[in-house]
Amino acid sequence: MHDKTVELEAAAFRRLLQHFQEHTEVQNIELMILADFCRNCLAKWYTAAADERGVDVSYEQAREIVYGMPYDEWKQRHQTEASADQLAAYEAKQKLKNLS
Repeated sequence: MHDKTVELEAAAFRRLLQHFQEHTEVQNIELMILADFCRNCLAKWYTAAADERGVDVSYEQAREIVYGMPYDEWKQRHQTEASADQLAAYEAKQKLKNLS
């Protein structure tokens, strides 16, 4: 099993990206409120993993991989303005996190 771990993890990650790309109705603010990470976090983690391995991947390149298109295009097509309730829920979560 161990020799297949990286292959399985890569396949699961690709499936996660596909799922996020198919569910553009799910906004990043909602992900941050519920899961404490979003598509941009994945892009940052991707860039950090590349840096750790000496691979040159910019944040913008990583975001294009995660979003399946340039970030500005995704924002224009799919991103909505965060509601007051969403912003309040996010701020409340951050306050709780900072108390821990």
